[in-house]
Amino acid sequence: MIKRYCFTVILLFTLLFTRAQINEATVEYIKTYCGIAVEEMQRTGVPASIKLAQGILESMSGQSPLVLKSNNHFGIKCKEGYNGPYVLHDDDRPKERFMKYETAEESYRAHSDFLKNRSRYASLFQLDPTDYKGWAYGLKKAGYATNPKYPQLLISLIERYNLHEYTLMGLGQLAMNEEVSNYFATKNGTSPSTIATAAKEAEVSYPQEPFTINNTKVVFVKAGSSLQSIADKYNIPLERLYDLNDFDEITSVSSKDRLVYLQLKRTISEKAYHEVKAGETLYDIAQQEGIRLESLLKYNRLSKFDKPAVGSKLKLQDNADIAIN
Repeated sequence: MIKRYCFTVILLFTLLFTRAQINEATVEYIKTYCGIAVEEMQRTGVPASIKLAQGILESMSGQSPLVLKSNNHFGIKCKEGYNGPYVLHDDDRPKERFMKYETAEESYRAHSDFLKNRSRYASLFQLDPTDYKGWAYGLKKAGYATNPKYPQLLISLIERYNLHEYTLMGLGQLAMNEEVSNYFATKNGTSPSTIATAAKEAEVSYPQEPFTINNTKVVFVKAGSSLQSIADKYNIPLERLYDLNDFDEITSVSSKDRLVYLQLKRTISEKAYHEVKAGETLYDIAQQEGIRLESLLKYNRLSKFDKPAVGSKLKLQDNADIAIN
């Protein structure tokens, strides 16, 4: 009888512990907002894991009184002199003024801008986006929260719910799950099944003769064209042609339709940003915009192996933050 009682107590404790570890409301919160978290990471550099963990913690998984009356998921207070919509909420002091947003998505974007545009958080953006522990402790050090356990709480949420996977999705190092894919597809007025069709419809018609993109001379060639012939025609060594175009493959024949630059591409574009279309790679975007691939990667803190999400905005200038926010 005693053994059976002990077994029952242990089983009950285990079930309660497991339920405390994985909260159903939190799981639903993650499913609801993971898409905007990934999008905001690609727009501003705030890791999706940190964004979601802060949202969960600050909003009580979307159930806090502040969120329910203001859509304020990150506990952002009104700045001095602010005259826009706000709500009163008891926090460090009674009846403090907190920002009020029309939608949760607006709150998510405002939180990104809040971190990105304040100098005290600047050092965080020098960290590897996968370093969620560095970000968690950095937020506390910069004064984001008064709770001394704030970093540990964020880290616990990230590890418990595998939120680091959303950062990897934002970097293109992990395939997007159904919720994130559907978010981007819905935002762009498509469905996952129509992405291939959209990519085909987005094809551009280029002149047959050399023309310029971003003040750089370029020619469009069809698959099967001889790169050696192009190099000879324009008096450019073949190896130099590879360098001008960031070619990975060493071949004398083009394996696909492509833009081939005859001059060194620019480090910046006249445009502030490029909105990613279905089927585009980072290499495609660099070629389309006439910008060096290394510059595109640098401005957006990406590697050449990353896969940008459809609808995300990639900077084409080092100082393009204000233009795309």
